[in-house]
Amino acid sequence: MSKGEPLRLHVPEPTGRPGCATDFTYLRLSPAGAVRRPEVDVAPMDTRDLAYSLISVIDAEGNAVGPWVPEIDIETVRKGMRAMMKTRIFDSRMLMAQRQKKMSFYMQSLGEEAIGTAQALALNVDDMCFPTYRQQSILVVRDYPMVDMICQLMSNERDPLKGRQLPVMYSVKKAGFFSISGNLATQYIQAVGWGMASAIKGDTKIASAWIGDGATAEADFDTALTFAHVYRAPVILNVVNNQWAISTFQAIAGGEDTTFAARGVGCGIASLRVDGNDFLAVYAASRWAAERARRNLGPCLIEWVTYRAGPHSTSDDPSKYRPGDDWSHFPLGDPIARLKQYLIKAGAWSEQEHEETQKRLEAEVLAAQKEAEQYGTMASGHTFSPAEMFDGIYKELPEHLRVQRQQLGI
Repeated sequence: MSKGEPLRLHVPEPTGRPGCATDFTYLRLSPAGAVRRPEVDVAPMDTRDLAYSLISVIDAEGNAVGPWVPEIDIETVRKGMRAMMKTRIFDSRMLMAQRQKKMSFYMQSLGEEAIGTAQALALNVDDMCFPTYRQQSILVVRDYPMVDMICQLMSNERDPLKGRQLPVMYSVKKAGFFSISGNLATQYIQAVGWGMASAIKGDTKIASAWIGDGATAEADFDTALTFAHVYRAPVILNVVNNQWAISTFQAIAGGEDTTFAARGVGCGIASLRVDGNDFLAVYAASRWAAERARRNLGPCLIEWVTYRAGPHSTSDDPSKYRPGDDWSHFPLGDPIARLKQYLIKAGAWSEQEHEETQKRLEAEVLAAQKEAEQYGTMASGHTFSPAEMFDGIYKELPEHLRVQRQQLGI
């Protein structure tokens, strides 16, 4: 028998590098309105085509077209628009504050604002979201006090988490926002378990889990899919495919020649692939998946196709691994600009209102920042008492920690 050619491995490469424009033809795109909308009780295996196409509603002219146009009142859309704008302004101010050494670290959601905003509006406020560090728009649209968010970022004396979490890793039970985990993919199995517990108790609340394209390579992702499928857990499994992990292209996590949504179908889970920069498409798909969960029809995996417009974090320089103008060429555009075009076309927004809203929201964010800074920043120091480290951990403080506390004289 002939030995043939030597064996070799395939190492995926991005279609663009610094100095070389990205070829976005690798994206599997579909025209707005072209993808079918099945009944909510569709069998998981019959969603295979939806895992390879792209659900989109807003076309290039700003019209809402096709079977996925959602039933949503215009004031809810306007609320979503304001929340998206506020999230972007907040991100910009906090990035600046980090550069001024007022906090140690920050992560923007630039270019991804529609996903968290629209899904939060599609869910009930008592449903539990298990987010990553790029879903701050959930808290913004649910009107969580921005001062509290900034205090957490600055780990100051009014930090709701008492300085025990990294910046951006919020935890707000009353807003349905589960504690963010810095260990990637853990929130997937937590969300499935929470959804299973809700069903065991006979409750009506569902869970929503979030993960990035890179973290789908973690074992917790596959474990969560298995449990969600086997027990038909009432959970929405969101995969935010923003094309990049920290500095590796989505193909390294398995997105080349297939889709992340296809993994759901392979596990017996109804799956959708959706234009994540289309607010209306995000809302429609989220409502569809939520209804499926509430009717005990099982989980749904949704791949949101979007683009991480900024760096991974304030510790990252994306110009080292991708073209600097990539976002301006991304085929799905800017989610805020697209929704703005739709609202103006619908007669529910205007350039003047947009400008006035921008200025008003900028003032709101700046005022919140100034108030939060009164309680301390990393640059000015904060005034946590050492006693705080002993509180809220154990129901009854162990003897060795009681001794340590006495040694501190507190």
